[in-house]
Amino acid sequence: MAPTLAVLMDAIAEIRIAKDTTFALLLEAQRRGYELQYMTQGDLAIRDGSAWARLAPLVVRDDASGWFDLGEAEWRELRNIDIVLARKDPPVDAQFIHDTHVLQLAQDAGVLVVNDPRGLRDANEKLFAQHFPQCCAPTVVARSASELKRFAAKHGRIVLKPLDGMGGRSIFLSAHGDPNLNVIIETLTANGQAFAMAQKYIPGNQRRRQAHPDDRWRTRAVCAGEDPAGR
Repeated sequence: MAPTLAVLMDAIAEIRIAKDTTFALLLEAQRRGYELQYMTQGDLAIRDGSAWARLAPLVVRDDASGWFDLGEAEWRELRNIDIVLARKDPPVDAQFIHDTHVLQLAQDAGVLVVNDPRGLRDANEKLFAQHFPQCCAPTVVARSASELKRFAAKHGRIVLKPLDGMGGRSIFLSAHGDPNLNVIIETLTANGQAFAMAQKYIPGNQRRRQAHPDDRWRTRAVCAGEDPAGR
């Protein structure tokens, strides 16, 4: 019997397969003989302390004109699945955190859940980097408008962003003296109710964007254990 791999993700019909990491993982898992199952957030449930999901059989193809087929979904207990890929994109809101608790029940029942639900809860991709400030641009995280404006006064041009976003959404380039700085801070912090991150603007990122418009200005280092495996 083929091993089963279920994926929790956003709507597969809306992904861009040329750049979607989840899709690449699914293609490789299928190539290796895994039976694929698909679910979104609305398909998760808990029944008497056990994690369940409404799973649809999934077949994927590296074909931009039609990259997937879904079978009829049915409710299954996740303890009977071999691997669950937790690939839901941010925002990391209350519903995202609730999902990790459901997946924690599956993990406790013996399912391999990737990434670990505890890690998804604890390692916010923006805040976790603050364990390594020597690798980051000067940064402040605050709800206080005065603290964020103090940072802008110190560093001049700054980049402001929410903690729970992704894909370049709601990211602002501003500066000390910018007439829009107040409204940017009010928007990102919900008038002082939510954390926002500000970082010193690094001009080299703009030059990289102009030189490499298709790579979204970033380089990712991929490690297998402690060893670099790609970039």
